[in-house]
Amino acid sequence: MADSLAPATMVPLSAVDPALVEQLLDRAFGPDRHERTAYKVREGTEWLPALSFAAIDEQELLVGSIQVYPIALTDEAGRRHPMLMVGPVAVVPERQAEGFGTTLMMAMASSLDPAAALPQVLIGDAPYYGRFGFFAAPTQGWTLPGPYDKARLLVRAPNVGVLPEKGTLGPWIG
Repeated sequence: MADSLAPATMVPLSAVDPALVEQLLDRAFGPDRHERTAYKVREGTEWLPALSFAAIDEQELLVGSIQVYPIALTDEAGRRHPMLMVGPVAVVPERQAEGFGTTLMMAMASSLDPAAALPQVLIGDAPYYGRFGFFAAPTQGWTLPGPYDKARLLVRAPNVGVLPEKGTLGPWIG
């Protein structure tokens, strides 16, 4: 895991050919990635252009991307709590561990409005995403529309104490 930021140019994901992004995601996660639970959580929603970025390396090649989606946690009383789902965070396999993931996460985080930051959720490696403030403890009573490892369901929020203890994550379709 790299400690420094990768030498990359961050551009809005909307400025990149969608076919190139799909190729990147297939390489990073495999062509069966659409079957993963994370895709079910955000099903029917579109990624948010203001929070989604691409990493372009010094040779002007797409080496990584981050997408953020609107989702909701529906509590036991049926109330929907808006959240953001971070991911996929993808880096081409041959360039992983060079800091591109860190650069993408920092670009996304710096684009959040601190005065109105929604809780952010992701499914990922706790030791890696923990350094960005994500952790699993508040999510242990939450469920997803598919199989998942509870230790990999992570959240970051300004005040995790206000998050419902129980609920189901799904797309924000308003």
